[in-house]
Amino acid sequence: MSDGRIFREAWIDGVNKHYPGEPKPGYITPWDETPEWEREAAAAVCGQVRGFIEVSEGHAARLTREQKGRFVAICWTAQMFKHFEDPKPGYVADWADLPAWQRETDSDIFERIERSVRPARR
Repeated sequence: MSDGRIFREAWIDGVNKHYPGEPKPGYITPWDETPEWEREAAAAVCGQVRGFIEVSEGHAARLTREQKGRFVAICWTAQMFKHFEDPKPGYVADWADLPAWQRETDSDIFERIERSVRPARR
């Protein structure tokens, strides 16, 4: 599975799990219908997380769930500045300003990518 698809599927799963009420349709748009800029951003962030895990030789697993989510959020923010001259404030909000559902989803994304890098131990 491609990096971008791993990210997007983790995002959709997280939104479905954590979003209060009915999520906006754009939040759960399938990969094949996702805009190209968003696919590129998802692939880039997934690659950054994967690289971070690899250069830590797996020790990133010791980060707290919040630290993992913060890493995803800051990588996403950089992508928003790359793809948009003047991104929406919600696209580049600081961690403390993100809604709880989005923080949980970002943490889930890191952990999903982490599982794709190293198989779960038994």
